[in-house]
This record gives sequence, C-alpha cells and structure tokens, in this order.
Amino acid sequence: MFYLLELLIKLNFPKVQSVSIPKFTNWLNEKSFLYPLVIDARTPEEYAVSHIKSAQSIEADNSDIAKFLQVPLDTHIVVYCSVGYRSAKVAQQLQRAGYQNVFNLSGGIFQWANKGKPIYKDNHQVEIVHPYNFIWGKLLKSKYHDSVRE
Repeated sequence: MFYLLELLIKLNFPKVQSVSIPKFTNWLNEKSFLYPLVIDARTPEEYAVSHIKSAQSIEADNSDIAKFLQVPLDTHIVVYCSVGYRSAKVAQQLQRAGYQNVFNLSGGIFQWANKGKPIYKDNHQVEIVHPYNFIWGKLLKSKYHDSVRE
C-alpha cells in the first residue's frame, strides 16, 4: 500500500524530493551533515500524541508556511506527516518560497514507527501514534495505535 501512496505523491508533487527512512536516520546521526530542520505537517492534535524528536509542528493547511520559518533558504528541511501526502504539499510550498533543500520523509511517521524508530511526546519516548483516521490508521501497526482517538 505504501508503494501506491508513494506513486500518488510522486504524480501529484513531481518536484518534491523524498528521503528514505534509512537515509534520514543517517542524516540525524552523521556528525559531518548539517542537522536538518524537521517539520511535522500534521494537526496539533496528532503532533501532541507523538512526533519525531526535534520536529516542529506546522499544519499543512497553513497557506503561508514559509513566513513562519526564520531559517536561510539553503537549510536542509525534512517534512513528514502520517503517510507523506500532506507533507509533500508543505514541501512544495517551501520550494515555491525559495527553499532549496526540502525533502519529504517517505512513508511518514507511520513507516517511521512501523520500522521501530523512536517517537516522542514531551521529550519522553512513547509507543503510540495518532492514526489520523480509521482507514489511514490501517497502515500503522496496531501496537502503535492511539486507540483513544480512533
């Protein structure tokens, strides 16, 4: 299913570059790489359940996202959402605003969690992710579901 989503994202946002989870993980761990700005493009409610460490929350439906960023245009930026669609929209907006090194995290936080990567709430590691809705939540392993929100 993620393959079909990636294809849909590529068709709708052809100029948005994606970054794989292994490559993004390397960027976060590599001392010689300029640490990227990580943007969570989900709703504040989703972000409040959990997020990738150091991620800043910026909603995808914000019409002028670039004005909130106070970083140089050559900053490396990685954007993610649940599965990658909303974050591709944000990445496209950032590119149009002149940001040159913008990447969409392939598979979003669902794939991140499914691969056992750490997720956080209030600087504490947790093991739940907001499933967005019942249908999209099927892409998230059940052990990561925040069942209160479904």
